[in-house]
Amino acid sequence: MQKRWSVKMLTEGGMMIALATILSYIKVYEAPMGGSVTAGSMIPIMLFAIRWGILPGVTVGGVYGILQFILKPYFYHPLQFILDYPLAFGLLGLAGIAYYINEKESFKGYIWVFLGVLMGILGRMLSHVLSGVIFFAEYAGDLNPWIYSIQYNAYYLLPELIISYIVIAIIWKPLEKAIKAK
Repeated sequence: MQKRWSVKMLTEGGMMIALATILSYIKVYEAPMGGSVTAGSMIPIMLFAIRWGILPGVTVGGVYGILQFILKPYFYHPLQFILDYPLAFGLLGLAGIAYYINEKESFKGYIWVFLGVLMGILGRMLSHVLSGVIFFAEYAGDLNPWIYSIQYNAYYLLPELIISYIVIAIIWKPLEKAIKAK
């Protein structure tokens, strides 16, 4: 278990934030009312979390969320800012649950990596859904605000989950050694 932040960890965190930011500009699809499917922009943050653990992953994800706000600000209320940026992207760090599994090269470890990715993206979705229900319920029309917010966010986060799974499945074998070696 990591006891303190090292220069190597901080450097890697900065590089992953930069890579995630670049990938966030490569849009596969942009929804008419907001939200977009990118070329795997969440993957670098989740890989960092898998390599270094939940707390470093949440921290790097939160910094990435603040950077996303700086680059593409959408501000309605201070709580909305927290839910949609540092908290939502910080929760991608939940993928770091796989850090605590010692069998990363086995099939069981592989399952934990995929479960961690699912937890990270579901955490982000939960934060966005809560923000949608609290601050954007008027857009739901006749729909229940919870249903509307879940549909709205699932519309782009489900494809992001699928892209993340595909990319991680393709690059996992070469990355296994880097994940284990610190």
